[in-house]
Amino acid sequence: MVVRALVYVVVGGVALVVIATVGSVLGPMVALDIATPAMAAWWTVFTAVAVQGIPFLLLGTVVSAAIGAFVPERVFRRVLPKNPALAVPVAGAAGAVLPGCECASVPVADSLMRRGVAPAAALAFLLSAPAINPVVLVATSIAFPGNPAMVGARLVASLATAVVMGWLWVRFGREEWLPGIAARRRGGSGTTGTGTETGTAPGGWRGFRDGLQHDFLHAGGFLVLGAAAAATFNILVPRSLLDVFTGSPWLSVLLLAVLAVVLCVCSEADAFVAASLTGFSPTARLAFMVVGPMVDLKLIALQAGTFGRAFAVRFSAVTWVVAVVSSGVVGWWLL
Repeated sequence: MVVRALVYVVVGGVALVVIATVGSVLGPMVALDIATPAMAAWWTVFTAVAVQGIPFLLLGTVVSAAIGAFVPERVFRRVLPKNPALAVPVAGAAGAVLPGCECASVPVADSLMRRGVAPAAALAFLLSAPAINPVVLVATSIAFPGNPAMVGARLVASLATAVVMGWLWVRFGREEWLPGIAARRRGGSGTTGTGTETGTAPGGWRGFRDGLQHDFLHAGGFLVLGAAAAATFNILVPRSLLDVFTGSPWLSVLLLAVLAVVLCVCSEADAFVAASLTGFSPTARLAFMVVGPMVDLKLIALQAGTFGRAFAVRFSAVTWVVAVVSSGVVGWWLL
């Protein structure tokens, strides 16, 4: 059972990446033959977002299934403070240990909630994990050589956004905005799949397999929808319209914050995109790197599919505002 589950994960993940990569190469050629260059460009952006997201989505669903199948609830009760307000900064700081992108953080946060972690703490982890992990910070230092202040500003602004959002949920969040989590708790189940609480290995390998299959297929569909939305924006909005905003420092911050939502660049690569935007201020480029890992189209789609549309709309809108304000304050302070 163990070997079979691992084989399914490895072979299935490699096959998806290969298929998406081949599609990204052949798709534009086919599109040029049957339609227009615009369709070829759309296909290129769509497959680029999907190829970036699939490996990390697979990583996230593996971690999520493992948490649901093997980690008992008492582990989280021991690690996190009982007071949700105190658990939020601890969970936010813990996001630094998971080297993944936003595609991985959603299923992991969902699994944490199913295991009894307070939603405020799980959401703080969801926001911080793709933004402050070591891979992202190293990539940022490489993209901005000789500018350690940008790395520090990204760390401070991203962590501050995650913690503030967690505290806002403690104060204003409602359980009915998370219908899936509320229903599972009312049903008395804290595991995924067919697992039951056994204290040391709830669900076992069968629960791990079932949870992995369900989460990956479910979240993968919303990743595709988010990639399609990002590609459509790239094709429909002319670049000349974007150039209008570069002259104003604050409008440029808002513009790059909006672009971060629609471009759906993976958090491990967004620093290089931000570094290439030399016509924008350092604070605007910081906003691009802070907003992107927390609010983008594919992430909104994944949240809607995992937690519900009502949650995704409210949470994403407030997160965007908090991230922009945090970026502006930290950018003014450090940059």
